[in-house]
Amino acid sequence: MADDEVKEAGGSDQYDATQYHEVVKGDTLWKIAEKYYGDGNLYKDIFEANKDILKDPNMIKIGQKLRIP
Repeated sequence: MADDEVKEAGGSDQYDATQYHEVVKGDTLWKIAEKYYGDGNLYKDIFEANKDILKDPNMIKIGQKLRIP
């Protein structure tokens, strides 16, 4: 197999581009969206990707690890 070929396992690439952000004091979903996307309005994307651990976009907790889609 050539070096530039991507192996697939279970139908996904070997490279996982998912990023994570660990919430620190002072973080809001708005600020996190600005950091990763350059637009705080996209905070809803982060909220939707983390509905398994977030019930309210205004209630994030220090130490939570959020998926950044």
